[in-house]
Amino acid sequence: MTKLQYLFMALTALCFAVPAFAQGTSPALNLIPIGAGLGMGLAAGLCGMGQGRAVGSACESLARNPGTRAGIMLFLVLGLAFIESLTLFTLVIVFAKM
Repeated sequence: MTKLQYLFMALTALCFAVPAFAQGTSPALNLIPIGAGLGMGLAAGLCGMGQGRAVGSACESLARNPGTRAGIMLFLVLGLAFIESLTLFTLVIVFAKM
């Protein structure tokens, strides 16, 4: 229990020390480009993984039941468009923040 009290006291001291460090004259870091690049990379990578899973599942379902080709292809194209739109929305937000 005493270790937990020491932990909370240390966290409290650090929280009150932050405004004291803000008095310095050092220039602020601009982390927006780094965050935008990481966000775009993350969105593109995860959307690529989602598209791969969608196409893989569509191929598997076509192999099991070829008679439902039209319905599967309609939903596949619609789903891929929605997945790709997430990446494009992220790109728009990146350009708006930069």
